[in-house]
Amino acid sequence: MKYKERLEAIRSQMKGEGVSAYIIPSADPHISEYLPDRYKCIEFASGFTGSAGTLVITEDFAGLWTDARYFVQAKEQLADTGFELVPLQAQGAPEYIQWLDERLPAGATVAYDAKLISVALAQLLEAQLVPLGIHLNSDRDYLEPIWQDRPMLPDAPAFLVGEETVGESLQSKLERLRAALKKQRADYHLISSLDDMAWLFNMRGADVKCNPVVLSFALISQDKAMLFIDATKLSQEDQEKLQAAGVELEPYDLIEKAIAFLPSGASILIDPKRNCFALYKKLPATVRVLQDTNPTTFFKAQKNEVEAENTRKTMIKDGVALTRFFKWLEENVGKTKVTELSVAAKVREFRAEQEGFVGESFDTIPGYKAHGALPHYRVTPESDAELQPDGLFLLDSGGQYNTGTTDITRVVSLGNLTEEESMDYTLVLKGMIDGATARFPKGTPGYQIDAITRKPLWDYARNYGHGTGHGVGFFLNVHEGPHVLNASATPVPLAPGMISSVEPGIYRTGKHGIRIENLVLSVQDETNDFGEFYTFEHLTLAFIDTTPVKKELLEAHQVKWLNNYNQRVVAQLGPHLSEEELSWLKEKAKAI
Repeated sequence: MKYKERLEAIRSQMKGEGVSAYIIPSADPHISEYLPDRYKCIEFASGFTGSAGTLVITEDFAGLWTDARYFVQAKEQLADTGFELVPLQAQGAPEYIQWLDERLPAGATVAYDAKLISVALAQLLEAQLVPLGIHLNSDRDYLEPIWQDRPMLPDAPAFLVGEETVGESLQSKLERLRAALKKQRADYHLISSLDDMAWLFNMRGADVKCNPVVLSFALISQDKAMLFIDATKLSQEDQEKLQAAGVELEPYDLIEKAIAFLPSGASILIDPKRNCFALYKKLPATVRVLQDTNPTTFFKAQKNEVEAENTRKTMIKDGVALTRFFKWLEENVGKTKVTELSVAAKVREFRAEQEGFVGESFDTIPGYKAHGALPHYRVTPESDAELQPDGLFLLDSGGQYNTGTTDITRVVSLGNLTEEESMDYTLVLKGMIDGATARFPKGTPGYQIDAITRKPLWDYARNYGHGTGHGVGFFLNVHEGPHVLNASATPVPLAPGMISSVEPGIYRTGKHGIRIENLVLSVQDETNDFGEFYTFEHLTLAFIDTTPVKKELLEAHQVKWLNNYNQRVVAQLGPHLSEEELSWLKEKAKAI
């Protein structure tokens, strides 16, 4: 069954039940960004493989709402599927609700699967559509009847990580969480988000590609910690460790029953953005629901010193792997056949040689020339381009190590650069330096750093359609909240211990793309009469190519920073490189 046939099969079910519009979000019952194969519903229905988007199907229209990172990819993947791209104006905004509002008459019905929609989104749909006389049906899964051989839930092994790696025991984390619940006067707390689960229980797994998480839920009270999980994923020893810490292990699918029988008059804290509406509907009417961000989301974001130091060590490993990769690339392009797919395999090979490597933190983005202009480019055998000693090559990649998570983008010159390519590269570099060297007062949210980073590009009337940065987990998800560096007015201040990416870019469709990305750690800087100030420590250790740089566009402090940074890379990676590798790196890191 091809995509057009699947679309017609969905419409047939809609027609049979009098449904005017059907919504398919990119989510699972844990409201994850990256999904187990069983819940890749958008890919099944439309062929689109991006990690963000929403399908809306009506009788005469089928659209994918997604953001600027995926515009080109979506147009290509949706060709001849019956679906059309609807470009989002603002990343992550549910703009399709307004679209439905303007097109559906009173009495129409909008349907969706409550397991795949967050509480917050379900409430927004209700607030905006119900007053217009539009009905909502939240119990419809039109994919299950037509999805032959739908993947089962993953059953990868899970394991506990020690305090020497994460810096805090499970008991300590539970104590902190319970203190937060007491402060909010919550008797119970439901946790569904997989990275929160992994952090709280010091548990890692492989249920989701590139994300070391385990399908699980938790129900926490002052005297109980219930972990809903397929316990066979854990060794007997790990099960006993959890039980010794006061954790009760329950089957994964019993979470609905557990919350349906909460005592009358009790209060429960749920995160409306990180719990699915299906679970919310199971809560008894006699229970008082408190809606707020999971306390663990804030705890997790602020890395302790053990996590920070392990991440620093991890960056050395990652930097060594990337140095060897870029040396290999320079020595082979134009002499042997090097393609985007072979590049992705090679960079993984160099990372895999490093101690503690677990896997990639996301699918490598190897964008040569015009492919670099696709921020979330996914190379396929059909799109695989051969690299030549000409133009720019963008590599966005990352590793999961048992001592940390990396995410880095570098662009290198393969030869014969144009004036435009050099200018764009230099402006992006200026933005990255200014954003990642900012000093800022306590309480500064990410959108202010976003503006600081963009200013050098705005000065030349350049911009980019994605955020400047995201939080990064510790041996966890490469995208981590609650903080974010983008234009949305997310009211989460940057705090010491938070790891963020800083990754401005310039993209010229059909020509080239440039993005330079370092991970930074928020650290305390200075306290004076004007308050407490923070700054960033650069964690990423990999040389920044100076070949494309137009020095006259850089300010003195930017030149100084660039030279100092590249020398620091040499100093920290040098002891781990061969004499030949170190000699090559020194040449690359020469001061400009």
